[in-house]
Amino acid sequence: MYRKQAIQSLRSRMEQMGVSAIIIPTNDPHFGEYTQDRYKVREWLSGFNGSAGTLVVTLKGAALWTDSRYFVQAASQLKGTDIRLMKLKMEGTPSIPEWIKGQYPQGEVVAIDKALFSYSEYESLGVELAPCRIELVEDFFDELWEGRPALLSNPVLYLSQQYAGETPRSKHARVVEALGVKEHRFAHIVAMCDEVAWLCNIRGTDIEYNPLVQSYAVVTNTATHLFANLGSISDEVRDSLLSEGVELHPYGSFTRLLEELPADIIRICSKSKVTVRDYMALQKPGATFMEDPTVGGTVNLFKAIKNNWERAGFEQAFLADGVAWCRLLKFIDDSIKGGEALTEYEIGEKLVEFRSGNEFYRGESFEPIVAFGAAAALPHYSATKESAQVIGKDNFLLMDTGAQYVFGTTDTTRTIPLGNLTPQQRRHYTLVLKGMVRLSMACFPKGTRGCQLDILARGPLFNDAAMYFHGTGHGIGHYLCVHEGPQSIRMEENPVHLVPGMVLSNEPAVYVEGEYGIRTENVVLVKEWKYSKMNDFYNFSTYTLVPVDTSCVEWELLDAPETQWVKDYNRRVYETIAPLLDEETAQWLSEKYL
Repeated sequence: MYRKQAIQSLRSRMEQMGVSAIIIPTNDPHFGEYTQDRYKVREWLSGFNGSAGTLVVTLKGAALWTDSRYFVQAASQLKGTDIRLMKLKMEGTPSIPEWIKGQYPQGEVVAIDKALFSYSEYESLGVELAPCRIELVEDFFDELWEGRPALLSNPVLYLSQQYAGETPRSKHARVVEALGVKEHRFAHIVAMCDEVAWLCNIRGTDIEYNPLVQSYAVVTNTATHLFANLGSISDEVRDSLLSEGVELHPYGSFTRLLEELPADIIRICSKSKVTVRDYMALQKPGATFMEDPTVGGTVNLFKAIKNNWERAGFEQAFLADGVAWCRLLKFIDDSIKGGEALTEYEIGEKLVEFRSGNEFYRGESFEPIVAFGAAAALPHYSATKESAQVIGKDNFLLMDTGAQYVFGTTDTTRTIPLGNLTPQQRRHYTLVLKGMVRLSMACFPKGTRGCQLDILARGPLFNDAAMYFHGTGHGIGHYLCVHEGPQSIRMEENPVHLVPGMVLSNEPAVYVEGEYGIRTENVVLVKEWKYSKMNDFYNFSTYTLVPVDTSCVEWELLDAPETQWVKDYNRRVYETIAPLLDEETAQWLSEKYL
């Protein structure tokens, strides 16, 4: 009932404004995957709290678009709201413009918040919505949302070269060189908080699970200009930044500075990464605009290619995480064998406890996914203390969790077979593992894109008339966002090449709605392999150090190299982790996985 009242209040305001529809995205002005609570207007109106989705409210109806990860969750959370669920990329699902025009074929006014849409989205929507007309509006939800959270600003941390491996001054010089216009005065706009964090070697806690500072940056010929809450920057951090040529400005002055840029300064930005508000602020008679010359973005690509210090940091992070995971796996095994009632929520909390024993642990990198049975068919299932199931038998327990350490970010998924499984469950488990192994073993030439490798992970499932709809691999930040670009491994085209130093997940899966879900995920590093007269060739090395359960593997479905890879992997995990465990846990690890 509360959601209906909120939407009705919104419609009353829309009528006052003279608009017939409003599009409400998930993001904030920085286009991050996660946002502060203040920006969760879509969740407040709909009740759907997934990390991806767009709500459209018209004077006649409402609908929410989300992807396959959230189909079941969204259907449940939208009950009783009169909001229609739109399943992205599924046959018969209209696009947002199509749905709006279906209600208003003669054309009406559609509102969008100019601080929440990129300029490229604004341009494309303008074409796709015709004959409807877009009206740019400012955020007015303070008037409707009683008790709306304020914008948070927590202390800013400075990441020393010991962990970052490079100074902000060095990063500035590389960016300036890559932009290719250093002989001209320019301003390169950086709005993504993780790009700002990498550029300035800063971290924070302004956004849940992501060690980010709510911030912007502008790179000029002579300096990096950081826009953040100055009250959150200590004297020590301030001195470190100033000594590296980083100039400080109040967070709220960002748009005003863009408006004040002289016309002879070249504006360098990507329309897809700058809000309508800020792109329009840059416009001035005689001003020259230039697209970021790097595919995927200059700062974004530099951030994705980890230096030697960062690569070593990932090794430390996955070593620490491997110890915690192995302790957790033994804890689960002992609890189940002992007949102890164990819930999904308790397992997630136990892993946090084990991770917390490491002094460099800085929290989880995303909300833990611990799901038993049918719940595991929900890719982003999250159990609360109140809603968590007791772990049963004759099904799978899926655990997907990650951590933030000062020296790196982790993300691992393991599916644990429990009790007696059906032949189909065993077969699906093996095919998911086979896909993960095939991708892990890939060798590929320079210039390869992630979409060209994706079939290695999906192929075994395709051959069995099964599939999953999410991506196979996403980039992972260095003590930054667990999901980062510009690289990816997925079916959809991404023009960014995979190059040495990139870190990605490798996570094929299969989900049988109402029955079970299986996902096996390791994190891999792209590295140089061999050079021949034909090309430079690359391959992957695996960072993750968590054993793979082989108790239900149908070995005849794996060829000899794949079988050997699995056995060698578990052997490597044991030899690396065992010396860091107590004698009893090390003995259990050997007996269970070797």
